Amino acid sequence: MADESTPNSDSSSAEPSGGPADVATATRVAPKKAPARVKPRKLPPYKVLLHNDDVSTFEHVILSIVDLTPLSTEAAFEKTVIAHDQGLVLLLVTHKERAELYQEQFTSVKLTVTIEPDAV
Repeated sequence: MADESTPNSDSSSAEPSGGPADVATATRVAPKKAPARVKPRKLPPYKVLLHNDDVSTFEHVILSIVDLTPLSTEAAFEKTVIAHDQGLVLLLVTHKERAELYQEQFTSVKLTVTIEPDAV
């Protein structure tokens, strides 16, 4: 009969519960770096040009400029005089989407405004 105190070769390959095979190895995970902030690019500038017409009054043009743009009454008056004398005046420069909005708004009050890219 075999000695029961000596382990049998078949059972020696299995580790008892809680032995080295059951120990979880801890691995360090490097903290994730926040993605670098991308600086927003500037939108290309567009000119908003007011054209003179023979129908609109100075008062209508000035009030429309003041209502639709951030320009003051004094600046609106100056722009109106220039448009009247020269046929065209640069109202302001902004990005394309806002320039298109200005164009629609001035058209709705029967004034002619065009937009074009500003040479940078």
